[in-house]
Amino acid sequence: MSVKKYDTIVIGAGLVGLSVAYHLKKKNPDAKVLVIEKEKDVAKHQSGNNSGVMHSGIYYAPGSLKAKNCIAGYNSLIEFADEHQIPYELCGKIIVATTPTEVVKLNDIYERGINNGLQNLRKLSSLQEIQEIEPHCTGIKGIHVPQTGIIDYPKMAATLLSIYQNQYGGDTAFGERVIRIHNQNKGILVETDKHTYSASNMVSCAGLFSDRVANMTEQENDLRIIPFRGEYYKLSKEKEYLVKTLIYPVPDPSFPFLGVHFTRMIRGGVEAGPNAVLAFKREGYKFQDFNLKDTQETFSWPGFWKIAAKYGRTGLGEMYRSLSKAAFTKALQKLVPEIQESDLVPGGAGVRAQACDRNGKLIDDFDILKNNNIIHVRNAPSPAATSSLAIGKYIVNQLNEQEALV
Repeated sequence: MSVKKYDTIVIGAGLVGLSVAYHLKKKNPDAKVLVIEKEKDVAKHQSGNNSGVMHSGIYYAPGSLKAKNCIAGYNSLIEFADEHQIPYELCGKIIVATTPTEVVKLNDIYERGINNGLQNLRKLSSLQEIQEIEPHCTGIKGIHVPQTGIIDYPKMAATLLSIYQNQYGGDTAFGERVIRIHNQNKGILVETDKHTYSASNMVSCAGLFSDRVANMTEQENDLRIIPFRGEYYKLSKEKEYLVKTLIYPVPDPSFPFLGVHFTRMIRGGVEAGPNAVLAFKREGYKFQDFNLKDTQETFSWPGFWKIAAKYGRTGLGEMYRSLSKAAFTKALQKLVPEIQESDLVPGGAGVRAQACDRNGKLIDDFDILKNNNIIHVRNAPSPAATSSLAIGKYIVNQLNEQEALV
């Protein structure tokens, strides 16, 4: 059986994988590129099940890959959306402190935003200033972030695919799951459950399965994906007026999640959430979803038990909010006191691929591992969607570099 040969194979058709393929063909239209995706279409998991926020880069440590790629990606995202008529709105958001302790953390976030080059950030020094922007929100101090916006990420993914296929002639293999990778002297063989392909280079952007794909080539892969499900409610139609833009709490700096918040969506409606619940299936979007292999891999990882020891109480609270609509409502009332249980209707859910090392450290930054002609994106949580065009360009620029990424 003949093996079709490519210059580069990209595993994964989420926003990051599509961006890599797009930039490969944009840089060299004659390059032979293949995107392999186990689903039948693009953006079926993290890229298509997020809240649609264009992040500004205010939270991230200056100099980190998140900070660099979020800000560069944000600018590229707006340019791309303008060029290709992808709906978006720069509606802005407020981050609100409701306790004196949170005010200290809020000031740190403001300084990070300034150090990351954000302009026109504004401190909100009173409830009155907060309510000038969000009349139904409560708090003692806040930050207004005008750069934050909302966008249609599924349409962006579909547009990237269309350009890659129709304008640049890129190849795709949908409905094929990668089962083995052989790194040989003459190139890389990628074996799926249907075909075998060869290439000179390979980039894996496998999201919730990034560790399993990395394990196919990296014996010393020291990260494991721990899946966390984020569950949302939506505000009932008659209560959408309570939220004009986006309202966020001050996040816990030691926990890599932003807390339950309110997000006006580009296709209409207002989401409330998400929580962050340990998922027992990597693509488990419902509370009862379970996969034995996924669960065994989580519980057998030594780092997981260190996470459980450190964040167990927080995790139980997230689980309780998942089971109790009253508890979820109470968390939302810290920001918008008028919200009642009856105002919330079931929304969607997403699963976040959170990389964890053996020592129990939840990897906060993007993690991109290069080994000669193979690159693995091992950790790409939020703001990966916002950053996707920058990450793709960054990876393409690294493919011919010999030094490891840091």
